[in-house]
Amino acid sequence: MPPSADGCPCGSGQSLALCCGRYHAGEPAPTPEALMRSRYSAFAMDLTDYLRASWHSSTRPAALARDPTTRWLRLEVLESGEEGDGGQVHFRATFREGRRFGVLEEASRFRREAGRWYYLDGSPSVTRLKPGRNEACPCGSGRKFKACCGLGG
Repeated sequence: MPPSADGCPCGSGQSLALCCGRYHAGEPAPTPEALMRSRYSAFAMDLTDYLRASWHSSTRPAALARDPTTRWLRLEVLESGEEGDGGQVHFRATFREGRRFGVLEEASRFRREAGRWYYLDGSPSVTRLKPGRNEACPCGSGRKFKACCGLGG
């Protein structure tokens, strides 16, 4: 289900302040999954400074451009774990660009240094979605596409 207006974009069901917002404000994420959820929320909220700060220094890009055309709709965590100072999260994120939908699936790696988790890298793949009018909406609302993000949404 997509987050409510006051819910966290990561879809946890909690408020932004109790969920990812505290990591955006500087509290260290306790697990790779918590960091990945906070990064998803940062992408949804266009918080590029947080994205760069939570990226490991060995793989961090010099700059991140803002992306006003992509609207992140739903996050699904498929698997996550950690062993020592390494962690991984396999997730799917549904997005919309204009009238087109897609799913980004990634197996991400994380590294903990000085008690703080960082995104290291990932193996992403993007699949375009072409939902039919009477199919379930890709945003996860449970409504038909035509009544949600489609022609009626």
